[in-house]
Amino acid sequence: MAEPQPDRIAELIAPLRIEPGERVRLRRDHDPGYTAGLDRHRDGEDLLQRGVALLADHQARLAAQSTRGVLVVLQALDAAGKDGTIRHVMSGVNPQGVRVHSFKVPSAEERAHDFLWRYGSHLPARGEIAIFNRSHYEEVLVVRVHPHLLDDEHVPAVPRGKELWQRRFKAINEWERHLTEDGFHIVKLFLNVSKDEQRKRLLSRIDEPAKNWKFSASDLAERQHWADYQRAYADMLAHTSTEHAPWYVIPADHKWFARIAAAAVIADTLIGIDPQYPTLDRKGRRELRQFRGALEKG
Repeated sequence: MAEPQPDRIAELIAPLRIEPGERVRLRRDHDPGYTAGLDRHRDGEDLLQRGVALLADHQARLAAQSTRGVLVVLQALDAAGKDGTIRHVMSGVNPQGVRVHSFKVPSAEERAHDFLWRYGSHLPARGEIAIFNRSHYEEVLVVRVHPHLLDDEHVPAVPRGKELWQRRFKAINEWERHLTEDGFHIVKLFLNVSKDEQRKRLLSRIDEPAKNWKFSASDLAERQHWADYQRAYADMLAHTSTEHAPWYVIPADHKWFARIAAAAVIADTLIGIDPQYPTLDRKGRRELRQFRGALEKG
């Protein structure tokens, strides 16, 4: 099975990238149903399998080299397919080299610290890939749509309008720059699902017994804030897509394409890192020959 070519991968993901300073208009410029002209039955499964194989190879080299790490940030509205994307895209990699952390409602201890505090301890080590299923961006999304949550975070009584979000955008950008300059690459994926497709998926959680456990009344409550979330996401994408950590808007109405696109963005990052297996110096190779000789003797 041929490995996807780097140029083809770059071509596939280029339209999905948010350029620094770009004005983001999700409804107008980012079609959740976009599939790049690919056909699910003709292209989908083969492309995903090749992408997974490429990821597995590069992840093994990343772990062996152990000098750089990768943080994958996955953001989406409910039912956009975050869990399925993680499961399918990372299906071929060594689980010892990948960690997934899902951030839930912050604890009392976490709320007592600065808004980035709880995310630092879950960052990847060198040689690892860490996936944030929801992330530090919740602090400029959910908290923005529900500003009363700031009271729980004990934020000082300072202006809480546009100025607050601008400060948080700046803090996030500086934090991510620090990470990238220290050898940690950041892949940021927003799974962009349409309101109608979300409705269908939420209905399936009600209608299909095997999916009942997935449904939560809070999903329906959050859906009532759809327009607010669209504005918050657009502002976040526009202010935090940087050269060192750009955002990619992944069309998510077709799960098969969302998985291909997510795999392609992660693969493009690993191709750029180009991790290599460590090589031994002359002394190390001489020692290996000695060990081999000892083993051959039984």
